[in-house]
Amino acid sequence: MRIFASQLNRELPKLPQILMVFGDDVLIREECRNTLRQQLMKQGGVEERLSLVQESSFDWQHLTQECQALSLFASRRLIELELPSLKPGTDGAAALVDIATALSQQQDTFLLLHGPKPAREQTNSKWFKTLDKHGLHVQALTPEGSHYQRWIGERARRHKLNLSNSASTLLASMFEGNLMAADQAMAQLGLISDGARIDQAQLEQLLEDQSRYTVFQLVDALLAGQIPMAIKMLNQLQQEDTAPTLIAWAFSREFALLCRLAQHQQAGQNRNAAMKTEKIWEKKQRLYGNCLDRLSPAQLGAALAGVGQLEQLIKLDGGSDSQQWLALADLCARFDGNYQPLSFAAAGPRG
Repeated sequence: MRIFASQLNRELPKLPQILMVFGDDVLIREECRNTLRQQLMKQGGVEERLSLVQESSFDWQHLTQECQALSLFASRRLIELELPSLKPGTDGAAALVDIATALSQQQDTFLLLHGPKPAREQTNSKWFKTLDKHGLHVQALTPEGSHYQRWIGERARRHKLNLSNSASTLLASMFEGNLMAADQAMAQLGLISDGARIDQAQLEQLLEDQSRYTVFQLVDALLAGQIPMAIKMLNQLQQEDTAPTLIAWAFSREFALLCRLAQHQQAGQNRNAAMKTEKIWEKKQRLYGNCLDRLSPAQLGAALAGVGQLEQLIKLDGGSDSQQWLALADLCARFDGNYQPLSFAAAGPRG
């Protein structure tokens, strides 16, 4: 059975032996896993937990044996298996079908599978359908639209953050698509405000007070074409140990949005209508318009590809800190219509 993360609480009293948490939102996925784990340990009698990750040399027979084995020390056990690519292979697919069928007939072992959002190729496979049939599938997706606004409100209450409607709307727009950053910001604001009501102007001031420059100010400077000022801001953010992943996310969001605006215009939609389609605030429309005047669709596409290369450098290749900041500085330069690759020293923009 498939449910959304927001529906998980109502299913907790009657959890099946097969549990799945799949989705691309890291915060939602991890919170759902923690919720399931805590429920099983507090109410489900689970006293032993085994955590596994499917790698190239993963032994599926070992997993099958673990699912069949009874614990000598606990009445019930939980086995967690991460599927990083959701591609178990022929042996893994067969093992998962057998395991799902076997576990559905007993109550001693729970299997919790987790990983990214499955593609149609996976959801149409026999192994996935069998797991769906016998288990609970929690879809850990980033909430959108009214669901996202509701999430902001619920998370603000959790952090004892009292926001006006306009402040809540502003906060939502600032962190749309990045729930982890939104949650961290609200946790900090909750501590700073100590329950006092925060309006839009106060929210802007509080966010700015947390550092000399914010990532949002950096983005605005880049949209306005103020590249030297942006490099100065980037330097300050680096000195304050701002996470490169947060800045890379902001750049990815802006270049993707600019690419969509350019596509709307190429399809014959006027700029104002395109801005409305993408729900850009009126006070921000001039910034985006100026940026579209400076950068061609080809330049925007190349910049978005550059963000993808940076994300790979950060997540997969283990690039050094200096390499990451150098790449961020180069992305700043791409907001200039006369972009030329920057040749900073290996230490990056610091200096």
